[in-house]
Amino acid sequence: MGMMGFALLVMLIGLLVVVALIAVIVWAVMRSASRPGSGDTARRTLDERYARGEIGEDDYQRMKSQLR
Repeated sequence: MGMMGFALLVMLIGLLVVVALIAVIVWAVMRSASRPGSGDTARRTLDERYARGEIGEDDYQRMKSQLR
């Protein structure tokens, strides 16, 4: 059973590698989905509004401090 046991061990290791790879992919997707990206978008929108002159510096600073 020496060669058969070795083949079984290699298949189990391969299966573990595939399962670990799938787990890492799922973890990465879940982590990126749960990360709030709206703060970055809100900050970018605020910067653009300030650059276009839609809001003044006082409003910009006040709103920027509320985003933190």
